[in-house]
Amino acid sequence: MSIEVHIEWQGTTLPVGRLYPAGRGRTVSFEYSAEWLTRKPAFAIDPTSMPLQRGMLHSSTLFGALQDCGPDRWGRVLIERAVRKGLLEQRPFQEIDYVLALDDHSRIGALRFSRGMDPAFLAEGKGKLPPVVQLPALLRATEAIHSETETAKDLRFLLGQGSPLGGARPKSAVTLADGELGIAKFPKPDDVRDIAAGEILALSLARASGIRTVDHQLVSVSSRAVAVIRRFDRVNGSRIPFISAATLLGLPVGEEGSYSIIADAIRQFGDDVPGDLRELWRRMVFSLLASNYDDHLRNHGFLMHRAGRWSLSPAYDINPVPEMERAGINKTSIVEDGGEPSIEAAIKASPRFGLKADEAVHILREMLPVVRQWRKHGQQLHLNASQLDAYTTAFENDFMKEAQALV
Repeated sequence: MSIEVHIEWQGTTLPVGRLYPAGRGRTVSFEYSAEWLTRKPAFAIDPTSMPLQRGMLHSSTLFGALQDCGPDRWGRVLIERAVRKGLLEQRPFQEIDYVLALDDHSRIGALRFSRGMDPAFLAEGKGKLPPVVQLPALLRATEAIHSETETAKDLRFLLGQGSPLGGARPKSAVTLADGELGIAKFPKPDDVRDIAAGEILALSLARASGIRTVDHQLVSVSSRAVAVIRRFDRVNGSRIPFISAATLLGLPVGEEGSYSIIADAIRQFGDDVPGDLRELWRRMVFSLLASNYDDHLRNHGFLMHRAGRWSLSPAYDINPVPEMERAGINKTSIVEDGGEPSIEAAIKASPRFGLKADEAVHILREMLPVVRQWRKHGQQLHLNASQLDAYTTAFENDFMKEAQALV
């Protein structure tokens, strides 16, 4: 059965086209509607794999823009547990089925879905997400998932209300005090360090280093740290179209890519090209200084504020990784021909980001003193010595020493 694809744009939900999943296998097809193609201004919901054109588009896997609004490992765990407990229909799940299992109100981005002539959107709940005051209950539910002692009530709470957003770690959509959407990121029972404290510290340092970041705060729940992040794909309740850098580049899941290729995509599809190129270079260097090894292409996002043009989203999912945990983690390359990352290589590549070498060094001089004071910054966030000590090798690393020598 085909699926109607809609997009909320500037406060109005509009039909875009129709998706045709294969009866068996992973292949999908999509066709923009004649009404959408003649609309002004019309735009592609995925500029690389779903270009704005007449006729059927085909893909061996789910199109990137649709993958981006679906769950990752954590969400899939919840969905598969819900199927086993009879909360969701028992049947072979295709990639699009995981997307459609998510709560419509809190699904990432602006895409919405319906079937046939039914005007109701699939998984359209009542939009009553748990408020932040329910973080203790959400934490208990996520811990039950990890211990495999969850009840149907736990799954309904997390899947039906909280929504399994992308990523590998336990999280839930929540309603912030002002009524806007947020994400709560919870600890895991087997964590060897305070992941939430590390992420909030890194985001805070990134903002102090001149990087646009998501709004963030660290909340203590039952003496455990929870990171609460404001959703950047919502503005006054309206949805903002979102795609990942992997989708903008048309790269399949698992393809590493490089920062320089993202820069090329910004030149082709960007809104504020000079500003976003400079911002991307600053983020790339910060990721080196702060040992952010979780900087794969789905952790770089783009928002559409002007029809058909994409802007870098605020930076998110910045996670400093201590040295002993880096084995097997591939960091996104600076340029497409690979090579070991270094501050020198970043400066050498600066023209790809619209910068002269001396401008790049000036930016580095601005950032370095901020990151160097990471421990003092953490103390200002009320992190204790144990929380901070776990990140010593993340911030006191060879890239910091190289940067100090260069400036």
